[in-house]
Amino acid sequence: MIVKMKFLSISGPRTDIDRVCEVYLSKYEMQLENAVTELKTTDSLMPFIEVNPYKEPLAKAEQFAGLLPEGDFHADLAMEKDEILALVRDINHDYLDFIEKKELLKKRKEELAEKVNVLEPFRSLELNLHKVLNYKYMQVRFGRISAEYYRRLEKYLFEDLNAVFLEGARNDNYIYGCYFAANADISRVDSVFNSLHFERIVIPSVYAGTPAEACESLWQDIDEAQKHMDEVDQDIEKLVNSHASGILGARKRLEELSNNFDVRKMAARMNEDQEDYYILCGWMSEKDVDALTEMAKDDNKIFIMVEENREKFFGEPPTKLKNPRFFKPFEMFIRMYGLPAHNELDPTMFVALTYTFIFGAMFGDVGQGLCLFVLGGLLYLTKKMNLAGIIAVAGVFSTIFGFMFGSVFGFEDVIEARWLRPVEAMTNLPFIGQLNTVFIVAIAFGMLLNLLVMLFNIANAVKAHDIENLFFSHNGLAGFVFYGFLVITIVLYMTGHKVPGNIMMFIFLGIPIILFVFKEPLANAVQKKHKKMEESKVMFIVQAFFELFETMLSYFSNTISYVRIGAFAVSHAAMMEVVLMLSGVPEGNTNWVIVVIGNIIVCGLEGLIVGIQVLRLEYYEMFSRFYKGTGREFKPFNEQGR
Repeated sequence: MIVKMKFLSISGPRTDIDRVCEVYLSKYEMQLENAVTELKTTDSLMPFIEVNPYKEPLAKAEQFAGLLPEGDFHADLAMEKDEILALVRDINHDYLDFIEKKELLKKRKEELAEKVNVLEPFRSLELNLHKVLNYKYMQVRFGRISAEYYRRLEKYLFEDLNAVFLEGARNDNYIYGCYFAANADISRVDSVFNSLHFERIVIPSVYAGTPAEACESLWQDIDEAQKHMDEVDQDIEKLVNSHASGILGARKRLEELSNNFDVRKMAARMNEDQEDYYILCGWMSEKDVDALTEMAKDDNKIFIMVEENREKFFGEPPTKLKNPRFFKPFEMFIRMYGLPAHNELDPTMFVALTYTFIFGAMFGDVGQGLCLFVLGGLLYLTKKMNLAGIIAVAGVFSTIFGFMFGSVFGFEDVIEARWLRPVEAMTNLPFIGQLNTVFIVAIAFGMLLNLLVMLFNIANAVKAHDIENLFFSHNGLAGFVFYGFLVITIVLYMTGHKVPGNIMMFIFLGIPIILFVFKEPLANAVQKKHKKMEESKVMFIVQAFFELFETMLSYFSNTISYVRIGAFAVSHAAMMEVVLMLSGVPEGNTNWVIVVIGNIIVCGLEGLIVGIQVLRLEYYEMFSRFYKGTGREFKPFNEQGR
């Protein structure tokens, strides 16, 4: 059902707006509208231009709460606003000190890692870095050379170059190493190596021992830096854990304070006789409005004005759905299509009943239905998934129809069918001949549903005061009479009874057709609207003909579409028969592995397809006749942004 909404305006001294939000509005759901925009007829309205002072403390509180480990911590809600801000400020001060210390350690670790990366290629060289880098009569150069130029380097070394090259690590592209040359020859040797694109790598002389020993020393320093970083993380963990209750309480209160302060975005200011006032306006449920006005009746700082029939002048109110818990998951389907407007029927209960009933008829199996019920029920109870709740209820109806069809995991010889077996049941009809019984029942059920949704459309038209849709539409009274009489005639003919005579045919079929054709001018005449016909009479007749043709076609296609209910009931039985044949059940050599796998595949694949097909019937065959879904969702200000 749709909760009845009322539009109200709340005003008072500007400095009192936070108290009003915390004391009154936080206890009730209210969708705020922009007061400056809504109250256009009021002069001297100005928006609030203030920065939310709770945004940054709230972000910090959320950050600290995110650092808390999993556990059941008690939130301290007894702190005052100043205490909360002081707590967040103190924790943040200590936290930033720890972060600064950690960043310095992280930077040192990265510097050490870079030094290790420089030394690693020379790890295999057996030489003392400090000594070779400080030779008096000889120079050493560390670096790398490409594999292509290294072969040319060997030629120079073996011929007349007075230098020694010690090779370190190598890969597919480069050879790392160092060369030695006397001070007198170092310039010529450097020139040769430079011409061979030798890339020098500077090694500081501060290292003691071999490159391998230097690398080990650096790794020890890296481990030490990481150890100190871990200690800082532990200090941060101790900091937030010691204030866990305060942090959680601060986050909750700051969230409330921030949301209340953000009310100013939708409020207006008004200066009157040197006094500064705020004005808030928006929608609230009728029940909450009564409770709010009763609560604030003795408060002389707040003035509440409820405006009746606001939607007639300032647009439609938002839609808030309220349904029993059993039907609650099915609101998901309504939201997918579009929420009802305030003057429409809420189709949630109708969808819940028809969707699960049709699903059960198309997927009737005791075993698979129980599996859907158990699996969907567990997911709904643990994860609160709306789709899982829908699957659970649909599984109940699948189980019921499984008993009706006598099917348990595809076995049709375990229990007796309480009604019929879809594959075997046949019925003789006049003119048509022999036809599957479930097809006939499906079409008859579809006809009844069509008549029912036409009644829904009539009810919606009455609520909306839509004369044309109420009396002359193919889904209104004219359509109900036409289609209802057609259904009665078909039923009488198929059951061998006498059909209505020509006069009855003309009255109940001809007159509605005339109303279909001239619905617009007739509606204008009833409402006394003297509207001139925009197109010529010929064009009006042509357009009316095609619209009538489309209407008749929609009646036919809409009715035939329900055949899919019977088709899937038959196909389910046929698919399970194939599974049993593959598993060797008819021959008495049952392969239970194939039976189980086949049931899982059919339950998953066909269950998905049936679920989609039933939703298609709801949206295209039923909703198209009575439901628009043009409503906007009710969004209370204290829940927005969560």
